[in-house]
Amino acid sequence: MNLQGTPVEHGYYMPAEWAPHSQCWIGWPERPDNWRDNAVPAQRVFAEVAKAISRFEPVTVCASASQWDNARSQLPDNIRVVEMSMNDSWFRDSGPTFVVKKRESSAEIPSQSIAGVDWEFNSWGGIDDGCYEHWDLDRLIARKILGVERAPRFPQSIILEGGSIHVDGEGTCLTTEECLLNKNRNPDLNKGQIEDILKAYLGVKKVIWLPLGLYGDDDTNGHVDNMCCFVRPGVVMLSWTDNEHDEQYPRSKEALDVLTNCTDAHGRKFEVIKIQVPGPLYMTEEEAAGVVPSDDAKPRLPNTRLAASYVNFYIANGAIITPQFGDEKRDKEAIQVLSAAFPDHKVVGVQGAREIVLGGGNIHCITQQQPAH
Repeated sequence: MNLQGTPVEHGYYMPAEWAPHSQCWIGWPERPDNWRDNAVPAQRVFAEVAKAISRFEPVTVCASASQWDNARSQLPDNIRVVEMSMNDSWFRDSGPTFVVKKRESSAEIPSQSIAGVDWEFNSWGGIDDGCYEHWDLDRLIARKILGVERAPRFPQSIILEGGSIHVDGEGTCLTTEECLLNKNRNPDLNKGQIEDILKAYLGVKKVIWLPLGLYGDDDTNGHVDNMCCFVRPGVVMLSWTDNEHDEQYPRSKEALDVLTNCTDAHGRKFEVIKIQVPGPLYMTEEEAAGVVPSDDAKPRLPNTRLAASYVNFYIANGAIITPQFGDEKRDKEAIQVLSAAFPDHKVVGVQGAREIVLGGGNIHCITQQQPAH
């Protein structure tokens, strides 16, 4: 069911990711021109992510018709597996942005208290600059998920991916100029017009624009979910490096300058928690050789720096599901930083998350939370 008007006009807003969830949605990787070795290593890690999250909340994994049986065989019975066509498995970006509203009366049926924004999707940059040339199936994922859940849909023609925004649930949104102001997204809209849409569809009052995303995150043009996220209102976590010679350093420093010189929607100064990036990590010759080149997908080249970040975690009900990249020092340090930042959550590290970053993202990128209603 499509709703006319904006979510705010209907009393909806996007809650923070630490608000209670009814479930988590995850896609199932398969395309051999993005995932090495016919996606077998990536599927193994996706399954581990799904299993980790399912300890704390229900999980639905969507797989294509040809992969349904394979996905079902790799996942425990408590995880629902639904058949769904897709071009690739980045449900943070192709899935709906769920919005909720408070019930005005006890008689209001649950399905009316949750809805979804169906943003336009163009494969992170369109025919000339996107990650793959065909994305017709991904454009339908949000609509299909909302249909499965019988949730109202707010269609929106602006091109926007879920990984490009973070909200605190109290009126503040984080994003990056590198992504949302990129000419390959919405060249006819200026910053003010984009802000107006974010306010109308997310229920936010203030948008904080960081200049750039993570170094090397060329696939998404600098999504904020690799760079910075909310820990709680007034507190953010920022990807950081102490190495002033690292290409990441000026990006993190510029973001820190913005965050320390602005306030959130309630006038609070930000507390910034720094979390070191791993590595740097690079795609090996062997890893690149496992990807089957095609005319449809952006090539995966050896020695490319991987956009690896511990900020790219998933907040489940009572848990933080975070990537572990095989950098022993930084992996351990990240668990410690996250444990201190989220004292009421159990921090669960997923080994082998390097396989996800080889495809262009990480745990936050492959998941989409559905708030409880």
